[in-house]
Amino acid sequence: MLKALTDVHLEKDETDSSGSASNEEGQSRSQSSSDANRSCSLVLAGLHACGDLSVTMLRTFMECEEVKALVSIGCCYNLLSEKSSEDSCSKCGYPMSAGLRSLGFSLGKNARDLACQSAERWSSLGEDAGLQNFELHSFRAAFQMVLSKHYPEVLATSPSIGRQGKAFRRQQQRKSLETPAAVDTTRKDTVDKKPMRQTSLNSDMCSSFEKFCLSAFSRLNLEHPRDLDLNATWNEADAFTELIGPYWSIRAALGPVLETLILLDRLMFLQEQGDSIKVVMLPIFDPTISPRNVAIIARRL
Repeated sequence: MLKALTDVHLEKDETDSSGSASNEEGQSRSQSSSDANRSCSLVLAGLHACGDLSVTMLRTFMECEEVKALVSIGCCYNLLSEKSSEDSCSKCGYPMSAGLRSLGFSLGKNARDLACQSAERWSSLGEDAGLQNFELHSFRAAFQMVLSKHYPEVLATSPSIGRQGKAFRRQQQRKSLETPAAVDTTRKDTVDKKPMRQTSLNSDMCSSFEKFCLSAFSRLNLEHPRDLDLNATWNEADAFTELIGPYWSIRAALGPVLETLILLDRLMFLQEQGDSIKVVMLPIFDPTISPRNVAIIARRL
């Protein structure tokens, strides 16, 4: 479709002073207009072009002589199509370059998901927001246990339950804003009341986990299993929740490495086209504002 856009010719209706034009003059003007369109120069630009759209832009740049320059800032690496061992298609989103294809190097869905992580944004979060994120990851991990036991066939498809985390985070923030006095009082409690606070906290976590699961079942169009005890599931998972923070932090630190690999593959693809293409790759945004901040800029010589 992008390539087809370059073939569109803008025609201008022109008439002579008497309000009519001869066929010969019309054909001449049409030919001149067509020649002008053929010699036009186009710049193809994409700001956070999602998934394979960025890949399509790069290939369109190479296939269309009318496109003289390219500015591409990609996004949503998790939605990239990827060549598998059974798929020899050269039009997949990753890998693009002949160099990586010759190595048979693959990422897989988990690695592509991880490439979307932003270490800069994580480091800019406050303590409360960071702990809430880890809490939500704990819920998702515990829900994975539910799927493994009751819906293994669904689990095998690597289901996505959407961005429930943002909704839960907003609810928690509103709750903390509505009851600041209660929060302060809890923090000032004596050590003697610690077991009571712990019981209350565990009850709140179980309640939040139950809401998370009900929402997830709805997203996946699954029925709530009758024999499912969510409190028991959460109590089983709770013993491992302290590991979520360190584990996720290590994973998030690998995100920029995987993103760089994807971007270098695209850079290599353009460099492999020969000396007629000049291409550079450089950061142009503040990563705390726009995590996908690296632009691939190319032009024909």
